[in-house]
Amino acid sequence: MEKAKVYFTKELSPESVVKVFKMLGKELPGKVAIKVHSGEQGNQNYLRPEFMKPMVEYVNGTIVECNTAYDGERNYSDKHKKLLENHGWSKIFKVDLMDEEGPDLVLEVSNGKILKENLVGKNMANYDSMLVLSHFKGHPMGGYGGALKQLSIGCASTAGKAWIHTAGKTKNQNELWDKVAKQDEFLEAMADSAKTIVKYFKGNMAFINVMCNMSVDCDCCSVAEDPCIKDIGILASLDPVAIDQACIDLVKNSNDEGKEHFLERVNSRHGTHTIDVAAELEVGTKNYELIPF
Repeated sequence: MEKAKVYFTKELSPESVVKVFKMLGKELPGKVAIKVHSGEQGNQNYLRPEFMKPMVEYVNGTIVECNTAYDGERNYSDKHKKLLENHGWSKIFKVDLMDEEGPDLVLEVSNGKILKENLVGKNMANYDSMLVLSHFKGHPMGGYGGALKQLSIGCASTAGKAWIHTAGKTKNQNELWDKVAKQDEFLEAMADSAKTIVKYFKGNMAFINVMCNMSVDCDCCSVAEDPCIKDIGILASLDPVAIDQACIDLVKNSNDEGKEHFLERVNSRHGTHTIDVAAELEVGTKNYELIPF
């Protein structure tokens, strides 16, 4: 595969999100879903809706989320909708909790490593394109969270999240932690599920990763460590594999002493295995050109 273009700016502002998106030269057709992380109750690091406002308005999109499969304020629709209100998302934007009502949309995994199917919120069928707005950070299970995690765990319904976490053993969230998969199988299941979303939207996608507030913990953690590495900037690409690889490389090449703590989290969870497998599955390419502006 030829090199993917990844655009990069060190300027961290709501307006810069729009600027880096414009560099892609990509028009997202029809009804646009904008996948974000709503942030667990108590988390201090998630990106606030105000930061996303110019970008959401620019593409005239709808904020989309799905319920979680673990205890917290986002595992059932009634609680999640209250949190979306409390965190300001539904005060500013039109918000669609895609798996609020079933049945789930079942997507076939073609030539996957682990899974044969992926379960996502049924309302995904209402959209023609998707902008994946990711907060790049660490993650207690996946090692890191970026575009690929938003595509996989992020778009999966509650049952779909259980399915991925258990590498296809159960769709019951109450059985998740009893049947949790071996680490590499979980990461491979994430790559499988990410592939189905990319295939579903048939090229009508764009990806933005915001590298700020970078804790070793995800925005899904109600109690998270404070950021351990200085803010780096904003990246945009049409390739989810390339943009995540570029973020990892920017951390590795940083002079910030905090990078060792961050990379310990990534490496101890074998986090880049998701990137490797997604590249193998042709979700995207690790071969990229970083274009600063």
